Amino acid sequence: MYTIRVSDGVDKVIAKWKKSNPNLFKKYKKIYKELLEHPKTVLGHPEALRGVVDITWSRHITAHDRIIYDIY
Repeated sequence: MYTIRVSDGVDKVIAKWKKSNPNLFKKYKKIYKELLEHPKTVLGHPEALRGVVDITWSRHITAHDRIIYDIY
């Protein structure tokens, strides 16, 4: 199991998605759960960010929204 730390302000964005876009919020929750078990595989096309430390990855939620996270 891995540890996930969220940045300041993320809670506000997630709360906004929950109200204004329930489908996006639902997809975020599904990806978040998978991050705990498999941060480098499965949903959202995970990819290591170039030019950044090897622990920084991203996953797409939609074509315009993505999660950027560090793996610990």
